[in-house]
Amino acid sequence: MDSSTALLGSNVQLATTNSNRKLAVATAKSTAKFSVVSMFSGCGGMDLGFVGGFEVFGQRFASNPFEIIWANELNPFACATYRKNIDHPIQEGDVWQLLDTLPKKADIVVGGFPCQDISINGKLRGIDGARSGLYRAMVEAVSRVKPKVFVAENVKGLLMKTHQSSLAKVITDFEALGYIVSYQAYKAVEFGVPQNRERVFIVGQLKGSKPFVPPTGHLTSGNYMSAFEAIDDLRHLPEDQSINHVWSRAEKSSDQGSRKLTAKKPAATIRAECHGNNQFHYALRRRISMREAARFQTFPDDFIFQSKLRETERQIGNAVPPVLAWHIAQSVLEVLRTR
Repeated sequence: MDSSTALLGSNVQLATTNSNRKLAVATAKSTAKFSVVSMFSGCGGMDLGFVGGFEVFGQRFASNPFEIIWANELNPFACATYRKNIDHPIQEGDVWQLLDTLPKKADIVVGGFPCQDISINGKLRGIDGARSGLYRAMVEAVSRVKPKVFVAENVKGLLMKTHQSSLAKVITDFEALGYIVSYQAYKAVEFGVPQNRERVFIVGQLKGSKPFVPPTGHLTSGNYMSAFEAIDDLRHLPEDQSINHVWSRAEKSSDQGSRKLTAKKPAATIRAECHGNNQFHYALRRRISMREAARFQTFPDDFIFQSKLRETERQIGNAVPPVLAWHIAQSVLEVLRTR
C-alpha cells in the first residue's frame, strides 16, 4: 500500500469516527433530560403537562424531555394523588421547612404559588396575604437552584389594578436574581381546554438566553371545545368512586355555585372551593361529577384522584390544566435548546 492509499484510508476512518461522534452527540442531545424542581405541586397538573406523554379527547400530547427531580406539596390528599399518577416522589410538608432538601442545581423551577389572597373570590390581600406571600419561597428556591428558566402560575386577578404593586414586587424580586422576566395572561380555552379559565404565567430566563416566546392558542370562539363534546359520553354512566365519577348533592344557592353548563359552550372556570361550587349539568338534574370536572381541566381519564368528593374538588380546581401546561412547556424547551 502506497502512502496516498494509506492516507486515504486514514482520512476515511477519521471521517467515519467524526461522523459517529457527531451522531452520538446529536443522539445524546435528543435524549437528554432537563431537570425540574416543582413547587406547590398540588395533584400534579403542571408536572403532568411538562412531562407529557398523555392522551386527552383522543389527542396524544407527546412526552417532553423533562424529568422531575424534586416536588413539594402541603396537602396530604394532593400528595396521595400525585404519588398515584406522577412517576416521581413528592415531599409532603411546609415548603419553608423543606427548602434545605432542594437539589443544588436544576434546569427549571415551576410552580403555581397559592392565589387565595389575589383571587377576586378571595380577600384581595395581594402578596401580603399569608397564602400568596408564599411566592417568596419560590424566589428563595430560584435563588438557591439557579435554574435556566422558571415558570410561576397564578390567577388573572394578579393583573388587576388592585394588585399592581404586588405584581411589580414579584417581578422585581425575580429580576434581582439576574433573570429577564415576562408575564402573560392565557385563555386556556384557546389551547383546547373546554373551560373559560384565564391564568397568568410569569416566566424568567437567565440573561443571555433566547427570549421566551409565549405559545399561541390555536382555537377561536368559533371552534372552542364545548361542554357537550367534553363530557356527554359520561351522561348516563352511574356513579363510580373508582373513577371519581361522583358529584355533590348541594342544592342551588344564591352565590356562584348556581351556574349551569351550556351544552354548546365551554364550562365556566372550575373552582376549588368545596361542596356546591361546581356547575350543574346541562341536561341532568345534578352537579357535574369530579370526573367531568377533571375532563374540563384536561386530566386524562386514567388520572385517578386519591380522595373523597370535597378534597377532589379542591385538587381539580386548584390545578393547572395539563394541556395548557404542555403548550407552555414547548416554549420553555425552545429557550433551553438554544442556550
